[in-house]
Amino acid sequence: MACCDDPTKPKKIDRRDLIRCQERYDKLVRDLFTEDPEQVIFKLLSDTSSYLTELAALNAHHASVRLRAINLLEKPSSSVLERIINKEPDSVFGQAAKARMEQCGA
Repeated sequence: MACCDDPTKPKKIDRRDLIRCQERYDKLVRDLFTEDPEQVIFKLLSDTSSYLTELAALNAHHASVRLRAINLLEKPSSSVLERIINKEPDSVFGQAAKARMEQCGA
């Protein structure tokens, strides 16, 4: 009897979790094919991790998605806001990052 997980053995996934992941993926693909991709990204952005929100704030393809991501950033993401301000001080994104920094009190 082992006391710890064996790293050489693949982790077993609960079949229900696998089915949920497949359904979520299928819905995402369906939405991307049938809806405005920008709107789909907005939906995803509201439920995503702070890392992905920061990534979107820095590099999103759609300007509106990038602005929304900047507005979703919280105080722990102040370094990302500072990067945007330093990289693009006169752009719309730099101004949005400055405004968000002031709102967060950072």
